[in-house]
Formats: sequence, structure tokens, C-alpha cells
Amino acid sequence: MKKGFIVVMVAMLAFGGSAMAQKNIKLGHINSNELMQIMPGRDTAMALLQKDVEDAQAELEAMKKEYETRVNDYLAKKDQLSELIRKTKESDIQNMGARIEEFQANAQKLLEERQEALLKPIVDRAKAAIEEVGKENGYTYIFDAGVGAVLYSQDSDDIMPLVKKKLGLK
Repeated sequence: MKKGFIVVMVAMLAFGGSAMAQKNIKLGHINSNELMQIMPGRDTAMALLQKDVEDAQAELEAMKKEYETRVNDYLAKKDQLSELIRKTKESDIQNMGARIEEFQANAQKLLEERQEALLKPIVDRAKAAIEEVGKENGYTYIFDAGVGAVLYSQDSDDIMPLVKKKLGLK
């Protein structure tokens, strides 16, 4: 009885496997980095992000310059200051250093969030176009050659022209 069950299972697996092997698989690939370079709105988003980066860098430089000025002033007058004033200035300098570090961390986080907010609609539009091209043209899988996800693509179609057409790009 056990032997008969095993024979039936092996036959089912063999039949099922051959049926699955007969399914037509169509592969495609696209370089998402290349697509993002030509997406409408990307240059505007990157210019806005660059302005935010420059503003943050200018503020950080001003803070660092003020910090250096306070440190140099303190070092020049350190021996002439009373204990109370020296400790107050040291505490002030330490607090300013901590504020600079906090500003850097907050600026980095806010810039990353800003980048995500600016680029998300562009990325979503590209992703939707890729999915539509995949469905319309019967692709089973589409690989991203821009991030090195394709190790071998002899039997894969480059869908960049189809996605460009879908997005109205040249």
C-alpha cells in the first residue's frame, strides 16, 4: 500500500513538473538607473534637493565658524578668566558642539525624507509604467539591470524602449 502511494506521488510530481515546464516564460530587463536619469521631473526634484543641501551646508558652516571663534577666544583668554567664567564658557562651547552634531543628524534625516518625498512620485510613475509594459507584453519576470540583478540575460528582452514609449519619452 505504501509502495503504491509513493508511485502515485512520483507520477503526479513528474506530470505536474512537466506541465509547469511547458508554461511559456518571458523574461525582460531594464536599467532603472538609466530610466531615472531621463524621467520627467527628476531634474527639478534634484535641483530642489540640491538647494536644500546647500542651505543646510551654509548653516552648518556658519555654526562651525562661530564655534571655532568661541573656542579660539576662550583659548586666548583662558588664563585670565575666573573659575566661574571659564567653566561657563567651557560649558557653552560643549553645548554648541552638541548642537552642531544634533543639527548635522537632523539635517541628514530631513534631507533623506525630502529626497524620498521629491523622488517618490517619479519612481512610482516609472514603476507603474514598467508593470504596465510587463502585463501588456506578457512578461513573466522583469529584472533590473541597473542594480546588477541580472547575471545572465541572453533570452531576456530590453524593455526600455517600451517603457519610454509608455511614458512618452524619447
